[in-house]
Amino acid sequence: MVEAAQIKQVLQQRFGYTAFKPGQAEVIRAVLAGQDTFAILPTGTGKSLCYQLPGYLLSGQVVVISPLLSLMQDQVAQLHYLGEKRVLALTSTLDATTRRSSLAHFSQYKFIFLSPEMANQAPIRQQLRQAQVDLLVVDEAHCISQWGVDFRPDYLGLKSLRAAITPKATLALTATATKRVQADILAKLGLSATDTKQIVHSVDRRNIYLATEAVADDTAKDQRLIELCQQLKQPGIIYFSSRQKAEEITQLLQQKVTARVAFYHGGMASQDRFAVQQQFMHGKLMIICATNAFGMGINKADVRFVIHYHLPSNLESYLQEIGRAGRDGQQSIAYLLYAPRDFQLQANLVTNTLPDAALIKQYFAQPQRFANAAIPEIDLLKFYRQHGQDAATLQHLFAKRRDEKLLALRSMLAFLQTPGCKRQFILNYFTDPTKVTHDATCCNTTTPPDLAALDLYRPTTIADTESQQQNWQERLAAVFTTTT
Repeated sequence: MVEAAQIKQVLQQRFGYTAFKPGQAEVIRAVLAGQDTFAILPTGTGKSLCYQLPGYLLSGQVVVISPLLSLMQDQVAQLHYLGEKRVLALTSTLDATTRRSSLAHFSQYKFIFLSPEMANQAPIRQQLRQAQVDLLVVDEAHCISQWGVDFRPDYLGLKSLRAAITPKATLALTATATKRVQADILAKLGLSATDTKQIVHSVDRRNIYLATEAVADDTAKDQRLIELCQQLKQPGIIYFSSRQKAEEITQLLQQKVTARVAFYHGGMASQDRFAVQQQFMHGKLMIICATNAFGMGINKADVRFVIHYHLPSNLESYLQEIGRAGRDGQQSIAYLLYAPRDFQLQANLVTNTLPDAALIKQYFAQPQRFANAAIPEIDLLKFYRQHGQDAATLQHLFAKRRDEKLLALRSMLAFLQTPGCKRQFILNYFTDPTKVTHDATCCNTTTPPDLAALDLYRPTTIADTESQQQNWQERLAAVFTTTT
């Protein structure tokens, strides 16, 4: 049994803290006691400490399943900054030589980061079975439920991974999960609902003002976005559902706003994505126009605003994304702009990205016809067929998934249309018992927020105008330029 004094000593000596944030100590004590744990802690409350600190009090290795390369890079950088060298991120970016060397010295690493896809590869599984894994961590565990069925089915292999490596404890971490999603995560990991310790803290981030505003059409939305980017304190993130629209609005803002703006999405080269992320982290870029590929690895404390240009597909994603604002505890704002056709656009995305009954039937009747098809829906069907699923099972699975997504989207619409407190609506949705004191720093109902009263208004300065002269491509190139 690890004593409280030992835990406190590691907290101070390794991490330089004198006290825990809410929820951290409870999670750490549970995993050190060998108890499977499911923790829901708000964004920005230091979830990574919940597995980093136990790593120094456990004799074996800590394996972390992480959804995004950028998130792994951030976590590895954190540990390196703390002086920890025994860190390995096995990703697709490693060259063959480095990968062979990493696997040859696998047992020497204390912290190992893997994507679900990498964890399902046979050579990696073999190494994990031979290793002494004391703690298996599933970071951003909501991705199991949100992505597992229809986007990244390798998440569904984590249950068998856990059974194969038999860790002393499993820790699932997330910032948002409804009761249904919590149960789904436990089931997909093979964790007992009765034996797993569940630590749930409020999802509320009181320092983030929740603003929504209806606009007539996309033209009006563009104009309002320009006004907000001119007025709001920076830095900030603008989220889009479309890569093309993220690029278009970046060009528009570069012309209209006195701030350094760039776009970020999954279609960019990894080198360019890294450059944009690093410039934003270090204050060289002030506004990022991004798809949801940007976010989980962005531990930037002073983001003052998050704007949604397109309607999020569900309240879980919305809460995750706005949680990138105000991690320093200072007043920040989440602003959602919506036009009448936005709901239907999102509904079309939901229905068009899942294989329908006709496609499933065609594929299973003649799979060889689709052997060279580079289509996400076909890749998904190939995965399930290789894992022994039949057409009837998949028709039922995807019909159910489509209904779940449309229901989640309708909850998002209800949030926009509620005449009452938006913050209380979110807390009720997540069955969070917290009761809101609705005031001028909470959310808006019918009128736009008073940015000056919230201390979020930012007047334009001459320095801002001068900083806009250098285009973002030049700034990207500068990241890779060294001086002698």
